[in-house]
Amino acid sequence: MKSSSLLAARLLRTSALGVSLAVAAAAAPAFAQDTAADDSSGDVIVVTAQGRAQLLSDVPVAISAVGAEAMQNSGANDIRQLNQVAPSLLVSSTGSEANGSARIRGIGTVGDNPGLESSVPVFIDGVYRSRSGIGLNELGELDRVEVQRGPQGTLGGRNSSAGLISIYSKKPEFTFGGTGEVTYGNYDYWRAAASVTGPISDTLAARLDGVWVKRDGFYKDPANNTDINDRDRYFLRGQLLFEPTDALSIRLIADYTFRDEKCCGAIYIDNSVNPYIGDLNNPGIPATPTTNSITQVLIDLGQDPGAFNQGYQRTLSVTPGRSYAGKTKDYGFSGQIDYDFGGATLTSITAYREYRSSQAGDLDYGSVDILYRADDPDAYRQFHTFTQEVRLNGEAFNGKLDWLIGGFYANEKLTVRDNIRFGTQYGRFASCRIVSGGGLAGLYSPNSPLCAVPGVGPATIAAASGASGPDIIAAFNLLDGLSDLGSINDRYYQNDTNWALFTHNIFHVTDTIDFTFGLRYTHDKKKFSASFTNDNVVCPQVQGLVLDDLTSATSNATAKALAGGLIGLACQGNSTAELNGVSINDQRSEDEFTGTAILSWKPTPDLLVYASYARGYKAGGFNLDRSALKSPIIPFGGQAGTQALVGNLQFDPELVNSYELGAKYATGPFSVGLALFRSDFKNFQLNTFNGSTYIVQMINGCSSDLGGADRDQSKFAGAPNYNAAAATTGACPADDVSWGVRSQGFELEASLVPARSFRMTAGLTYARTKYRDNLVGNSSGEPLDQALRKLPGDNMSNAPELVATGSVAWTPEIGSSGLTGLVYLDGRLSSDYNTGSDLFPQKEQDGYAIVNARVGVRGPGERWALELWAQNLFNKQYAQVAFNSPFQEGATSTGAAFADPQFPGGGQIFSQFLAEPRTYGVTLRGKF
Repeated sequence: MKSSSLLAARLLRTSALGVSLAVAAAAAPAFAQDTAADDSSGDVIVVTAQGRAQLLSDVPVAISAVGAEAMQNSGANDIRQLNQVAPSLLVSSTGSEANGSARIRGIGTVGDNPGLESSVPVFIDGVYRSRSGIGLNELGELDRVEVQRGPQGTLGGRNSSAGLISIYSKKPEFTFGGTGEVTYGNYDYWRAAASVTGPISDTLAARLDGVWVKRDGFYKDPANNTDINDRDRYFLRGQLLFEPTDALSIRLIADYTFRDEKCCGAIYIDNSVNPYIGDLNNPGIPATPTTNSITQVLIDLGQDPGAFNQGYQRTLSVTPGRSYAGKTKDYGFSGQIDYDFGGATLTSITAYREYRSSQAGDLDYGSVDILYRADDPDAYRQFHTFTQEVRLNGEAFNGKLDWLIGGFYANEKLTVRDNIRFGTQYGRFASCRIVSGGGLAGLYSPNSPLCAVPGVGPATIAAASGASGPDIIAAFNLLDGLSDLGSINDRYYQNDTNWALFTHNIFHVTDTIDFTFGLRYTHDKKKFSASFTNDNVVCPQVQGLVLDDLTSATSNATAKALAGGLIGLACQGNSTAELNGVSINDQRSEDEFTGTAILSWKPTPDLLVYASYARGYKAGGFNLDRSALKSPIIPFGGQAGTQALVGNLQFDPELVNSYELGAKYATGPFSVGLALFRSDFKNFQLNTFNGSTYIVQMINGCSSDLGGADRDQSKFAGAPNYNAAAATTGACPADDVSWGVRSQGFELEASLVPARSFRMTAGLTYARTKYRDNLVGNSSGEPLDQALRKLPGDNMSNAPELVATGSVAWTPEIGSSGLTGLVYLDGRLSSDYNTGSDLFPQKEQDGYAIVNARVGVRGPGERWALELWAQNLFNKQYAQVAFNSPFQEGATSTGAAFADPQFPGGGQIFSQFLAEPRTYGVTLRGKF
C-alpha cells in the first residue's frame, strides 16, 4: 500500500479526495506533487500549481518543470544549471556565493547585500530559504525543480515579486534501494554521492542522501601560491516518512551542508574584452586623452602591468597575505503533516533553519594593498529562520469550487559582523591619487613622502593653498601614513517578523471555463540596530585640520578642493571613523494586499487559453552598509547625529502589477506553450556599488518629461551632460510618480517525444526589461542618484532581450542484451546585455552560447552507467558581472576622451567576475 505507483495513482484521481491528497502532498507555494515526473519519455507531467492535480499543460500559469533525469543529464548540482533549461531564468553569483542572484524575465535582486530579500526566492521541500544563494549548495537526490514566473503568494509560503524556484527532493520509499556515483574531471574534480532508502516498518520509511565534492579553483593566485573559486564541501540529508493510514502522512527532514572554499576572484577588464575600455588601462601622468593616472599609480605601487591586459586569463592580482577564504554552514529541519479529513485536507509545514557564512577577500582585486576583509571567523552573516505554514483545502458545491485557505508565519533573525579595512598601502595610494590628478601632476613622485617631489612638491602645494598651506601639508602627511586601519567589528542586527493570510479559489464556471481568484494579506515588521567600532584615527585628525578650509570664505579654491579630497579619502567608504563607538536603531512595518485573478478556457481537450492579472510585493528593509549613513566630508558628532540619519538606510517595498495572456497545446508526443507578459514595478529595489560605497536606490518613474535632468551629472566639467546642480535636479511631484521598471515580452516552450527513447525540448524568451525614460529615486519624486544616470530608457542589467534554450536526449537500445546508450546535448543562446547595475558601457557583455554534452552506456535496468560529460563544451569565456574597481578612478581634467557618454566613469577602471570555463570528466553510476 506504500508503493510510489499507488501514490501516483492517488495524485491522479479527479475526485475530491484525490485533489485534497494532491494538495496535501505539496511542499511549497508551487504545489508540485512529490512523485517523480517522467520528463524523459512520453509520460505526462502532473503538477498541482493551481491547488489540484493537473497535467502541466492544463495549468493556466507560466511554469517550467524539470524532472530528475533532465537535471542529471544536464549535470545540475545546484540551481545555476537551470539556466540551460529555463530560458526566462538567469542565476549568477559574484562577490560571495552566500547571496547568489536569480532573475526571472530580467527581474531579480541585484548585488549581495543581505538586507535585500530575493525577488525570486528559493523553496526546498516547501521550506522558504532566506536568500536565493542557498540554492547554490549541493542539493542531493532530486525529484524535480519548478520555476514559476511572475508574482506569487496566494497559494502559500513567502510572497515574491518576480517568481520563485521550488526544489523537491526524493522522498523515502517503502521499497529498499540505493544509488551511488563517483565523478572525476579536470581541475582535479572529485564528486561522490550516495543515497539509500527503504522501509523500517510497514508504516515508516527512511532515506539518507550524501554528497562530497572537492575541486581546484578556476583562478590562480601566484602571490599566495594557491587557487581561488575551488570546491570543498559536503552535504547530508536524512528523512523519515510515516504513513500509519491512508489519511495521515508525516515527513521529517534534517540536512547539513558545510563548505570551506576560497571565493570569489576577479580580474581587470581590458579593451580586448570590451572595446569601451579604450585607453582606460593605459598608464601615464599627467593624464592625457590616451592615458590614465590611476593605472600609473597602481603600477608604481607594485601592480603588474600585465594584469591590465590579460583578456580572459585567470591569473589573479592579490596582495601577499590576503585571503579569499570562506566557510559556510547551512542546516535545519522541517516537518510536514498532511491529514485528510474526508471533505478537506490539512497541511502543516514547520521548519527551522540556520545559515552562517564568512568570506574574506582582497576587495580591491589588485596587488596594491588598498582594501580587504580579513579572514576572521567572527566576521560573518548569519540567518536564524523559523517558518510555519498551515493550509486547508477542499471542494464545495459538488465540485464546482476548489478552495484553499491558509496562513504563513516567519521569524528571521539576521546578524552581520564585518571588518572591512584599508590596506597597508592605502595611505600612499590615496596621496598619489590626489597628486597624480589635475594641476598637481607635475609634482608626482611615488617613492617620496606625500607622493610629491621632495622640497618643491610640498612647498608648491602649501603655496597654492595660501593661508591653509600648513594645515593641508599636515593633513597630507597624516593621509600618507594611513595603513591597515578601518572597521574592527561592525555589527548589524535585524529581526524580521512576517505573517500572512491567503486564499486561492478555482471556480469551475462550466466544463471548459475556470475562474481563479486569490488574495493575500501580508504584514512585515523589521527591527534594526547596529553598532560600529573603528581604529581609523587618521580620519578625525584630517577633518580637524582642514574642515575650516571647506567652509571658510578666505580659503582659496585650491585649498577647498584639497581639503575635500583629503577628508574624502581619509574617511570614505566603510572606514568612516566618526561612527566609532556609535550605536543606532530603527524599525519599519508595512501591510500589503496582493492577489491574482485568472480566466481560463479549454475550447478543445488539447488546447488551453488564459488571461491573468497578479499583484506582487517584496518587503522593504535596511541597507546593511554603514557608508550610506553620511557623506565623509560632512561631519557630525556622537550618537545624536548618526541616529538622525539612520533613515538613509531604509528602502520601501517593491510592488508590481503583472499581466499575462497564454496558450498551451498538448497532444500525443507534442506540446507547446506561449505566454505574453507585462509587469510594471514601482519602488524597484536596486543595489549598486559606485566604486566606493553601496547604495540602495528605489527606482520609480515620472509621467512628465524631466528634460534629461535624470541623466545629467556634475562630476566632470565639460562632459556632454555636465550640470553643476545635478544632485538637486530631476525631481517631480509625488502625485506624478508611478512605475519605473517594465518587463514585457513573450515566452515559447515546446517539447517533442516521438518515441520513449528520444526527446527534444526548445524554449525562447523575448523580454524587454527596461527602465522608464524619466526616473526618480523614490515614491516622493526625489532625484535619481547621479551614479545611475545611464539608467533612464535603457535595459536593466543582466537582462538579455533574447534567450533561446534547447535539449536533445536519445537513449537507444544497444543490441538485445538490455544495454542502452545515452546521447545528450543542451544549449543556451543569449543576446547582448549589460552586467553592471549602473549600465556603464564598459560592463557590456556580448551575446554567447553555452553547450553541455553527455554520452554514455547503461546496463540492463540502468543498474549501472558510465558517462563522459562536458560543461561549457566550447569553453566560452564571459563575465557574470563587471564592476568599478574599488577606489580606482583616475584624473579626467586633461583626459577628454574619458568624458561621457562613452566613458561615463571618467578615469574609472573596471574588474569582472568570470563565469566558469570548460569542465569535463567521467561519471560511474550504480543503483539497486
